[in-house]
Amino acid sequence: MAAAGSAVGLGNIWRFPYLTGENGGAAFVLVYICCVVLVGAPMLINEIALGRLTGKNPVGAFQSTGANPLWTFFAGVLPLMVTFVVLSYYSIIAGWTVGYIFTSLFSLHTSFTEFIADPTIVVPLGAFVILVTVLIVLGGVSGGIEKAAKIMMPALFILLIIVIIRSVTLPGAGKGIEYYLIPDFSKITGMVVLKALTQAFFSLGVGWGMMITYGSYLPKTQNIVTSSLWVGVMDTSVALLAGLMVFPAVFAFNMSPSEGPTLVFSVLANIFQEMPLGNIAGALFFLLLFLAAITSTISMLEAPSAYFMDTRKWSRRKAAWTVAVVAFLFGIPSALSNGSSPFFTELQLNLFGTEKQGFMDIMDYLFGTLFMMVVVLATCLYTGWFMKTDRLVGEIQQGSPGFTTPVLLGLSPASIWRFALRFLCPVIILLVILNMFGVFGS
Repeated sequence: MAAAGSAVGLGNIWRFPYLTGENGGAAFVLVYICCVVLVGAPMLINEIALGRLTGKNPVGAFQSTGANPLWTFFAGVLPLMVTFVVLSYYSIIAGWTVGYIFTSLFSLHTSFTEFIADPTIVVPLGAFVILVTVLIVLGGVSGGIEKAAKIMMPALFILLIIVIIRSVTLPGAGKGIEYYLIPDFSKITGMVVLKALTQAFFSLGVGWGMMITYGSYLPKTQNIVTSSLWVGVMDTSVALLAGLMVFPAVFAFNMSPSEGPTLVFSVLANIFQEMPLGNIAGALFFLLLFLAAITSTISMLEAPSAYFMDTRKWSRRKAAWTVAVVAFLFGIPSALSNGSSPFFTELQLNLFGTEKQGFMDIMDYLFGTLFMMVVVLATCLYTGWFMKTDRLVGEIQQGSPGFTTPVLLGLSPASIWRFALRFLCPVIILLVILNMFGVFGS
């Protein structure tokens, strides 16, 4: 539940719908599902198995299996850097959901653009998110993280279903359902595949070190395969439900599906206005969206904190507070990059020729996309080719005795997973990374 909670968050409910809207609707959804099944799930099993095999944080996991400093950096240190940087700006976005609890509750029709440009609002809200995250992490995995996830996740599912029912029954919602469920294959491009694969990793928590960390806490009796599939199914289900919640309303209210990051906030505000007691329902929804975000931020804080606890022998309190405070300070430029500061606006114009390419956008591209893909590729190549995969197969088989039993055309789940890990995943990931640099055009 803790791992599923870390996977389910703003990446599903906020990021997935707006990326879907920007990249062809149902065509993006189809590619996304393929990426989850063909690449995301095998890598999720891989990371959890590596964590349980070694019982260590990402850096320790690679060092203890014989990785040289280069492998350790790209597959062990870099994911902790990715997690830390994403935490710094993700907490700012999570803070937006806190603000919208109150704007919904008191029917304050504030422009989303104006809202995120107010530094007196976004910076304190970001600090609040970091504070809540620290307090939960200090409770440990079972005492804090797991208990929180067990309550938050079912509540989020229930409210999602309620909002979906209202959305699909709006006049004109049919066009949105068609846009979301019937793919136009001509819209599938290399960039669409890139964004779908990145979203799969971003959403599942692969390439961040979080799943290696959670894997290190698993008992040997736990079934890694079913646990991984459970995480993947929950994560993908929430994303698909979020799209079904958003796009019928987008077309019902004659909005553009390609509005970008503001899409969910703008659409949901309209949906709740059309519901009885909509202000209360809206406030409750954004509260649960905040809780879903928190289940992710606690994992982002847990992974680097675990490194300092394991390697530096710091106490949990010292590690969590240190990482949290530095992450908050590093996140301030992201909070000010959406129009909050004339200095940052002018700097963005000078550096990038546009106000839209802000500090948060740069960090998301570098750490939330490029470096995350590099981490997944390095992890895939290392575990598939440079360490004996038999060690991981043996680890997975503990708690999953049928893993090596032939089930399809004489192939066992282990042989299928090994093929995906060694050939399918690295080829797809490498092609996508090359496409980021324009090797294949768009």
